[in-house]
Amino acid sequence: MGQTADPSKTSPLVLTNPKGLFDPAPYGFSHVAQVAPGTRLIYLAGQGGESETGALQPDFRLQVRQAFQNIRTALESVGAGVGDVAKLTMLVVDHTEEKLRIIGPELDAAWNGGMKPTCTLIPVPRLALDGMLFEVEAVAVLRA
Repeated sequence: MGQTADPSKTSPLVLTNPKGLFDPAPYGFSHVAQVAPGTRLIYLAGQGGESETGALQPDFRLQVRQAFQNIRTALESVGAGVGDVAKLTMLVVDHTEEKLRIIGPELDAAWNGGMKPTCTLIPVPRLALDGMLFEVEAVAVLRA
């Protein structure tokens, strides 16, 4: 049922899935993120499927993959990794369960099969740029 250790004694972030709630693992998230006192919160702006040059991937799966890679790049820039992420918010244009079946494996690959953070998926009619189909923002936790 996930980790249960006191986050202040082991890690600045502990993800758990309490008894009495369904198992969210197949859907790529955890129910609870505990953040220890004295930590530093890192907020990442929404990342889409754009490459470093600003080119937008044409395909939903490729945009999701690139967006998660962009999250990893942003995390690495501050000395963090995917295991430090407490919360994701995903925005999906014209969301369907088919798109959810794409997001899950891409998220699992980006997280190297590890426990996923808490997450909210929000269906939207459009995003900032024409052709943009997916955006994800993150909140990470590091020791102060």
